[in-house]
Amino acid sequence: MKFAVIGAGGIGGYLGARLALAGESVTFIARGPNLQALRDQGIRLIEEDGTEHRIDSVKACQQMSEAGEQDVVLLALKAHQVAAVAPQISALLGPHTAIVTLQNGIPWWYFHGLPGPWQGQRLESVDPGGVIASRIDNSRIIGSVVYPASELIAPGVIKVIEGNRFSLGEPDGSKSERVQVISQALARAGFKAPVSSDLRSEIWLKLWGNLTFNPVSALTHATLAQICRFPQTRDLALGMMAEAQQVAEKLGVRFRISLERRLAGAEAVGEHKTSMLQDVEQGRPLELNALLGSVIELARLTDTPVPRCEAIYACCALLAERLTERHARLSLG
Repeated sequence: MKFAVIGAGGIGGYLGARLALAGESVTFIARGPNLQALRDQGIRLIEEDGTEHRIDSVKACQQMSEAGEQDVVLLALKAHQVAAVAPQISALLGPHTAIVTLQNGIPWWYFHGLPGPWQGQRLESVDPGGVIASRIDNSRIIGSVVYPASELIAPGVIKVIEGNRFSLGEPDGSKSERVQVISQALARAGFKAPVSSDLRSEIWLKLWGNLTFNPVSALTHATLAQICRFPQTRDLALGMMAEAQQVAEKLGVRFRISLERRLAGAEAVGEHKTSMLQDVEQGRPLELNALLGSVIELARLTDTPVPRCEAIYACCALLAERLTERHARLSLG
């Protein structure tokens, strides 16, 4: 199969490298030093156990028009980066090309294929002005929940921290032939890629932690364990998660584990810095709207009070604005 990977960072690079090693045709869409490294020296993958793989010759380009039609597009950018590339994606699309979305948080297509009063509703927080929806046909979408942690540690070099599971799902919950073919390709590459008939519940289960711990860590510079063990932030986390659960349940989502168990799982990860805290320290834009702004928009849509979530969002949004204004990064060392 022909795969195009848009965004050859930690997740995109991990997927693309493994797929190429399994014999699939992979083209990376990248830019800057990362693109140059891919062209000059290929891609290097360092597995969780330290095993290294090097693919000396890989296809890599900056313009999607150079890649041509693909069978599958793996959209591995952060949520706030998608709108900028959406107009170019058509160059990769043939009559049956599927687009696998790999963003954290509530996806822009959330209400596509979901029966109920909000079917077709657009979320301004994740698709301002409808730019993405106007450029990407929702019928092409395969949703995904990304569980691994991996990093781009140098141009063209990907290090896997842990995990190899990517849950897949059609927005309407069907187990179509195309989603099963993609699942099988990922499985051949060494990934766990189950096909879910209720992907939105998995989206919320992961988001349950991200909407809480990411912004709180960005504000406090604390690790997961520190947030969970400090009484006041533990109570805050529980309160935010309870608010989000009420929103999700009004949308038909059912949580398979308890709130306390989800919190315990986060604590067990230990002294881990969330991705949003890492972004604050590196001076990168924050995924705030996909992780928390979208939940607040859904809360208003379902008439659900979420005062804790709104307060943390306001503080974190101001932090993000100040960092952007000053082109700054902030680290406690």
